[in-house]
Amino acid sequence: MRRVHRAEALASFDAIRSAIADDEPNAVMRERGWHPIYTASATARIAVIGQAPGIKAQTSGVPWDDASGKNLMEWLGVTPAQFRDPALFSLLPMDFYFPGPGRSGDLPPRRGFAQRWHPPLLTLMPNIRLTLLIGRYAQNYYLPESRRDSLTETVRNFAEFGPRQFPLVHPSPLNFRWQTKNPWFAAEVLPELRTRVREALQSTPGAR
Repeated sequence: MRRVHRAEALASFDAIRSAIADDEPNAVMRERGWHPIYTASATARIAVIGQAPGIKAQTSGVPWDDASGKNLMEWLGVTPAQFRDPALFSLLPMDFYFPGPGRSGDLPPRRGFAQRWHPPLLTLMPNIRLTLLIGRYAQNYYLPESRRDSLTETVRNFAEFGPRQFPLVHPSPLNFRWQTKNPWFAAEVLPELRTRVREALQSTPGAR
């Protein structure tokens, strides 16, 4: 029988994490001893919306625990201590569990997962000043009407999405060919990204 979690029972981060872990669709993950991989806190300034944890992150319990995470920190111009401080960054993938291997790379995040669990978490994070949308799954969900026809064009036209949202390609080392083909990313996008990140981290909590 599927567990039903009443809205008032999800009024805290601990309650949400327990509800995610106990939810019936995650029964296989529980059997494997896996826990949901994400970070969140009431004071977080920046939300990083990624795809889903890889097997390394799922095993270690640390989001972005791979070469992609190192590249992302470099793109953002922050230290590992800053990036892994929940008071500054909330790391919310579109699925909080490793979805499994596919024919080429990992399987996509499960449908409906972010739709169910992101809203109650984000409700408890009123100080988010910047949301980074990494990859097509995050952009399809959070920019359903405004995204361009391709991920490349969405990222290239990042300025259209205002000061609060910033679309990015995945920082995987495997994307080096894409970056070589699109030199504007390093020349134009990354400097603005670092400026936005710095401003979000320096903003006063509670300010609008």
